[in-house]
Amino acid sequence: MSECPICGCSRQPRFRALLLKKHDVQYFFCPSCGLLQTEEPYWLKEAYVSAIADADTGLLSRNLTIARRLANLLYWCFDPPGPYLDFSGGYGFLTRLMRDRGFDYYWTDPYCQNVFARGFEWPPIDPPAAAAVTAFEVLEHVSDPLALIRTALAQGRTSTFICTTQLYEGEPPRPESWWYYTLDTGQHISFFRRDTLAILADMLGMRFYSNGFFHVLTSKTINPAKFDFSTSRLALVLEPYVRAKMQSKAVDDQQSIIRRSRQCT
Repeated sequence: MSECPICGCSRQPRFRALLLKKHDVQYFFCPSCGLLQTEEPYWLKEAYVSAIADADTGLLSRNLTIARRLANLLYWCFDPPGPYLDFSGGYGFLTRLMRDRGFDYYWTDPYCQNVFARGFEWPPIDPPAAAAVTAFEVLEHVSDPLALIRTALAQGRTSTFICTTQLYEGEPPRPESWWYYTLDTGQHISFFRRDTLAILADMLGMRFYSNGFFHVLTSKTINPAKFDFSTSRLALVLEPYVRAKMQSKAVDDQQSIIRRSRQCT
């Protein structure tokens, strides 16, 4: 792993850290694009005994926060009717939250069981063209983020990728000073600066927008003012308006699932 998977430049060993309390792991830094990564992650099978780490007690609260802001972003900056694809959607909690907010959202994740959005899996054959594909808290889990984004865009048949990942600034923080390394779980293997994501967008021929939390790579031109207010703390104030304009799919989804189950009996 001497070359950066994003820009192809030579990487430098930066520090070592203990993952899963037993694996002494080297971290490599690319000074050209700012990507920081572990060495080849040989411990991942052990790290993913459970797809969602037991220590991730903030999973539901983060999904609720994401859903509030995402609803505003999609309503004000994209096409509210959709459809939308949540790539690597975990247990399907966010897909269900977005459908409850009226968005035509679908789920896919080859590594996790769909618990909350059953019946709304992204069709593997002849899928529609998504208005956008979302991948929240995913990039930090993969060794080739460029390949993942290309795969997500191709699966969604779209040119808009919306994600979250925690960014760092300047030089990579020491392992003892940044919680996002999640050393005890061993699942986070790639770390980004803002310019790293901007370079990714440029390599894909896309524009890049970020408020530090939401990151958007897209062929669309987004009004910067709309992007800023729809992804800011104002999302909490604006959400009731968006929910009033959109109609929850909860009841319709229930009836659809009942009809389908009757057809199978």
